[in-house]
Amino acid sequence: MRTDIEIAQAATLQPIVPLAVQRLGLPEEALSPYGRYKAKLSLEHVARLQDRPDGHLVLVTAITPTPPGEGKTTTTVGLGDGLNHLGKQAIICLREPSLGPCFGMKGGAAGGGMAQVVPMEDINLHFTGDFHAIQLANNLLAALIDNHINHGNALGLDLRRIVWRRVVDMNDRALRQITVGLGGPANGYPREDGFDIVVASEVMAILCLATSLADLKQRLGRIVIGYTADKKPITARQLKADGAMAALLKDALAPNIVQTLEGNLAFVHGGPFANIAHGCNSLIATRTALKLADYVVTEAGFGADLGAEKFIDIKCRQSGLKPGCAVIVATVRALRHHGGALEGLAALQAGLANLRRHVENVRLQYGLPAVVSINRFDADTPEEIALIQQECAALGVACVLATHWAEGGTGAAALAREVVKACESGAADLQFLYEDAMPLEQKIVSVARRIYHAADIELEPKARFQLAELQALGFSQLPVCIAKTQYSFSTDPKLLAAPSGHSLRVRELRLNAGAGFVTAICGDIMTMPGLPREPAAERIDVDDEGRISGLF
Repeated sequence: MRTDIEIAQAATLQPIVPLAVQRLGLPEEALSPYGRYKAKLSLEHVARLQDRPDGHLVLVTAITPTPPGEGKTTTTVGLGDGLNHLGKQAIICLREPSLGPCFGMKGGAAGGGMAQVVPMEDINLHFTGDFHAIQLANNLLAALIDNHINHGNALGLDLRRIVWRRVVDMNDRALRQITVGLGGPANGYPREDGFDIVVASEVMAILCLATSLADLKQRLGRIVIGYTADKKPITARQLKADGAMAALLKDALAPNIVQTLEGNLAFVHGGPFANIAHGCNSLIATRTALKLADYVVTEAGFGADLGAEKFIDIKCRQSGLKPGCAVIVATVRALRHHGGALEGLAALQAGLANLRRHVENVRLQYGLPAVVSINRFDADTPEEIALIQQECAALGVACVLATHWAEGGTGAAALAREVVKACESGAADLQFLYEDAMPLEQKIVSVARRIYHAADIELEPKARFQLAELQALGFSQLPVCIAKTQYSFSTDPKLLAAPSGHSLRVRELRLNAGAGFVTAICGDIMTMPGLPREPAAERIDVDDEGRISGLF
């Protein structure tokens, strides 16, 4: 069996500029090619599209995943190809992969099998340089902070209350907590610091939620980088950093266009993780696609308790986007895992509780029609497939066996038909989990109880102190972004299936004033991941002709 990268390397790609001109009616001058097979769409042309009507928006989410993932990106690509196979004009909107997982546990993230976006190696590695620009803008602000302190600290920043951290797009646990400024007066003032991974940074969130270059600059200026001794917030604008940061991000804000293996168009832009960030591709890419297509298929990271909740309570709240339906990806493998075993119908039956929870959340809490897509693996038996289908029938939700990994768009045609039916029914009634005016603590409680089925939340002393400070500073109106393990509804990754009555342990709150939300760090989740015992990097290589292997 060929690997994903071998399938991608064997594909015949079409030059992206004429393809986008032909398929989307875009003027050639609006496209800036990055080589032959990837391009950026100018922000000027994005602005000219805004008076067009919107197509249907489809959100792809999933059950609670296992470490290898359950094929959500693959399903998003396959569904987009399937909709085009039915004669619909469909565009896919994905996040850009982070180098952390590429070289860490999961490998590449451009789909799989016959349902991939290409050029696969470029997308998974440096792509168009967006992540590098985000990293540089973030770290420019960090450098300006230390430089300001070194030259007199006119703003009165308290070195103990600096909250801005540096970032790098790589899993590196040794950088979680560091000390900077060592080596004497020429190197500044020593202080504690640390690194997050790029995809967890506020700059990433800002780029993904900004509506224009002007909005990007305004949001960057609102970043709170620290506090004075009397706890007054200091912003990036006060450091005069917002202009330079926006200059670094100007090109990165323009959405990237690539193609699927079947020659359909995809926007791949922005890449926040959904376990430690808001987990959605850029708003600019999603809105632009909606102006250009009948159907836009986008994913939100990890399970529907994480990515889908943040898609709705953060991205939709800020933007006014309204999905027409949600696709919940499930696999036999993951459901057996949640049932406590790697094989057997009894384990699968027990694990179906996880699927039920996600279906109920999507339909009752988010107000969206749901379609369950079984991502088929070769080892799945007819009895296992039938058991999942019976469960979905009992829930009153459509369930489709999808074979897009092996067959591309034709393997997702049945799923596409169900999605069209759900969107055209007009049954979607988007609901937020909480109102803007609700206190921050109650917002966290609302997510914990309604989505995770927790009994309550447990605010650790540091988090309770931060909560009081944020409320005193007037940030209670912001939505919350829950950062927790992706492997459970709880903060314990070993608590599988659909646990209830647990407590959501909140250890820290982080203000993202520019992005427009407050992050609640829960359980033992880290915003700088570490590499596993056998990282994917050990299997990646390049030959003398420059051909990459082992990426996925």
